[in-house]
Amino acid sequence: MSTHIQNAVEEIEKYVASYGWDGPIRLFALIRSAKALENNPELVDQLPPDVSLEAAQSSESIFSVEQEDLPRADSVEELLSLIQWPENVDGAAITCERITLPPDAETEIPDNPIEAEKFLANDPRREDVRMAVGVMRNGESWCSLRLKSHDRDSEVLGSADLIPELVRALEMTFQ
Repeated sequence: MSTHIQNAVEEIEKYVASYGWDGPIRLFALIRSAKALENNPELVDQLPPDVSLEAAQSSESIFSVEQEDLPRADSVEELLSLIQWPENVDGAAITCERITLPPDAETEIPDNPIEAEKFLANDPRREDVRMAVGVMRNGESWCSLRLKSHDRDSEVLGSADLIPELVRALEMTFQ
């Protein structure tokens, strides 16, 4: 597994974390930076100060480009089903937040959506999590998970297959 997808997802997660919690779903196109610089030499002038030209010209380095004006969707799954990337996009990443409960608490969630929302908002066993998942066309992936109760960069969990359902949903945007 390339560390470049890992680095890209970790950078995206930190960027999103800088905005705090209760944020929107965010979607990013991942583009090999060397290819982008070759096709658009003027991008050299737009590199952030902490990115060297040599690093950006590496064949494995990745630029992330946040997508704005996403289509309206009721869920992450629905949103991703509406996305199809052009050939010049090498990968994609998404961030979203969820509330989790221990498995034994899930049977207590009311069927009524309004009551369920109140239950989730007030249950002391809840855990807010932020997921950041990225995949490349070649199948490489990386997932990061931040718990609100452990909201420090040093405590973000990560692996290539930590959130397999989201990895698969992102992969489908390339088919």
